Amino acid sequence: MSRVLVAMSGGVDSSVTAALLQKQGFLVAGAYMKNFSEESWSGVLAADCPWQQDVADAKAVCDKLGIEFRSFNFEKEYADKVVEYFFAEYAAGRTPNPDIMCNKEIKFGLFLDKALELGCDYIATGHYARAEEYRIKNLESGFEIRDSRFRLLKGLDPKKDQSYFLYALTQEQLSKTLFPIGEYTKPQVRDLARKLGLPNADKKDSQGVCFVGHINLREFLKQRIPERVGEIVDSSGRVIGSHPGAWYYTIGQREGLGIGARPLTPERSDGGRGTKPYYVVQKDVVKNKLIVSHEVSSSKTLTLRDIHWIGETPKLPLKCAAKIRYQQPDQECKIFSPSRREGGDGEGVRVEFSSPQFAPASGQSIVFYDGDTCLGGGIIA
Repeated sequence: MSRVLVAMSGGVDSSVTAALLQKQGFLVAGAYMKNFSEESWSGVLAADCPWQQDVADAKAVCDKLGIEFRSFNFEKEYADKVVEYFFAEYAAGRTPNPDIMCNKEIKFGLFLDKALELGCDYIATGHYARAEEYRIKNLESGFEIRDSRFRLLKGLDPKKDQSYFLYALTQEQLSKTLFPIGEYTKPQVRDLARKLGLPNADKKDSQGVCFVGHINLREFLKQRIPERVGEIVDSSGRVIGSHPGAWYYTIGQREGLGIGARPLTPERSDGGRGTKPYYVVQKDVVKNKLIVSHEVSSSKTLTLRDIHWIGETPKLPLKCAAKIRYQQPDQECKIFSPSRREGGDGEGVRVEFSSPQFAPASGQSIVFYDGDTCLGGGIIA
């Protein structure tokens, strides 16, 4: 009987994951990861980041299912790998994705290592995604290679698919991971939880990592990146306002600039004037300057760094689809290897989209797809 350790967050998705695997005949145990709390973070922390309630809910589910419960404290490693990365990226003027880093370093790094040390065969998480094993055929001989490989697939629920956050997983990680609820929709998962009598069946969904989305971003960043007044200039270079620090803003942002909207001309027939908002189109953290425009920044061509392919490295150029942010509809694109004249270093790629992409920002991840298969991705340079 195969042993599997389920990453239990205290939420309904990971709880149903454990229940499904138990029904499938696995020897299941649950484990809660304590990554971020008031004990490890003395600064601004959201009141609704209730790890005590989450761990209690996870244990209650394990008790209901009659399975072993464990907890791991990864707060130091999480601070080093995820929180420090978050601050460093904003300080450098980039837009980080801590969910992707948490998956790469903590859930499918430290947690997987712990599970294997305990003698488990697999880990499982409540992600809406699927992993599929397949064999590669040798095109010359027609014989199959003995070693299996794995592909990452979108979850069947298009509203909840989380493959975007998992593009950095390796073959080794996928070979040891199970995603049971990737075959279900969120309403189906809720129904299963109720039918199974799980105590958290109607618990509200969490909003990702605790220090993002739960508190004011600027207030959190101020703990490490102090305020420094700088200029807001329009696309012609005219100073039209000031800001407390360019690193607190994101490309495409229109709220919170403190400069209002500019009247449009000519005057309307009713004697009034329409207005048009400003958007952040560029930020210079060295000069501490924000450049804004009435036209939202967009681009059809982007250069990526830190490319990761889940399966074999494809031959470029490659036509496929991509997302530059979570839950964006698939965008048609073509991937090229940049030439030396274009500044290529042999590691990055150039992506050309069929349609302009709204507000791409350095540090964001672009994830590639071939239908439901997640090919991999990279980070906007």
